[in-house]
Amino acid sequence: MSDYKVIGHSVQKLDAVEKVLGVAKYAADIQFPGMIYGKTLRSKVAHGVLLSVDTGKAKALPGVVSVLTGDDIPGSNSSGIIIKDEPVLVKNGQKIRKIGDPIALVAAETEEIAEQALRLIEVKVDELPAVFDPVAAMKDDAPKIYEKGNVLAVRKIRRGDVEKAFAECAVIVEQDYQTQMAEHAYIEPEAGVAKLDGDIVTVWVCTQNPHYDAKEIARNLNIGLNRVRVIQATTGGGFGGKLDVSVQVHLGLLAVATRRPVKMIYSRHESIANSVKRHPFIMKLKSGSDANGKLLAFEASIIGDTGAYASYGPGTLTRSAVHVMGPYEVPNVKVDAYTVYTNNPQAGAMRGFGVPQVAFAHESQMDILAEKLGVSPLKIRLINALRPGSFTGTGTELKDSVGIVETLEAATAGAKKTMELNW
Repeated sequence: MSDYKVIGHSVQKLDAVEKVLGVAKYAADIQFPGMIYGKTLRSKVAHGVLLSVDTGKAKALPGVVSVLTGDDIPGSNSSGIIIKDEPVLVKNGQKIRKIGDPIALVAAETEEIAEQALRLIEVKVDELPAVFDPVAAMKDDAPKIYEKGNVLAVRKIRRGDVEKAFAECAVIVEQDYQTQMAEHAYIEPEAGVAKLDGDIVTVWVCTQNPHYDAKEIARNLNIGLNRVRVIQATTGGGFGGKLDVSVQVHLGLLAVATRRPVKMIYSRHESIANSVKRHPFIMKLKSGSDANGKLLAFEASIIGDTGAYASYGPGTLTRSAVHVMGPYEVPNVKVDAYTVYTNNPQAGAMRGFGVPQVAFAHESQMDILAEKLGVSPLKIRLINALRPGSFTGTGTELKDSVGIVETLEAATAGAKKTMELNW
């Protein structure tokens, strides 16, 4: 029983006291003697080919310690959670795929000098037509963000005979839905510090993914993983947005190039412009039931805009496809989900991982269905809610506890009690 001593008790968070007292050390608070400051030069165009980068004036500026371009990366010059499609620094001849793509790094004695040096770097780009609408990006004549095409991944679910089931439905609800791109808006912008200890690169960073960070640093520095140490600093919010790489590899490159401790802190503008977002979705849903409200058929098309790079896009859309039916039992299902590249900021993990978008849609479907049938929104959900022994839209039998009916009943009882007390 000792293993369960925390259940039913108030348990103090490990970092709560330090945060409340204001003594917690975030990545931006870490200091080392002789520390210098790194900044990133970023693309101002959404789509193009990088022709040249002239760093001569920046290198000549007093106080500048190092200026790096893509040619200075000893390793793969790529990163990405699922697909390694993100350049650490865009090299001459390579594509720029979004505003904010990194082109060069500067390390200087002060942040002000580093910012000044960025303005001295001269960049030439052959700008290309961009596409910002995922539906337009799927067309054959759309600008190609990648040579293989703009559709990154497709997920399909088929169960039963949807067409036959819709023909037998007494009520059908067909509706289009759209959700917006969303920013995580964590209070702490991306930040980190890197330092060499002999031949070991140590990086302190606000992150949700230190093991992945270490692998990306090692790949791009072309060193063994045993020579990289990533320490998660106190992290001021993440919500999925700090699972992707931000300053980690850039810090490692600058620390090795300068042999000095280096700090990078994103400005708020830089953080919002270059961090991953919640995927915006375009959805078309069709639900059908019998005269009693029992769902017979469900069909959905989901188009998710993953932006310029994949990040968690394929995984997010897979989750969306699996959950778009909601917590309801439907015997006949057809779902097509598309992950599409655009020249927008890349989308990645955010709390719910693709489910909040589809929940908005499938719960709206249930409300409209209830209205058409003349029953309460609660009744339509209780009629169709998954229970032990139910099968999901993917054909999985739920053999253990399923809490939706119990939750709905408890919430209803609580709401009635509240209304009685208010009256």
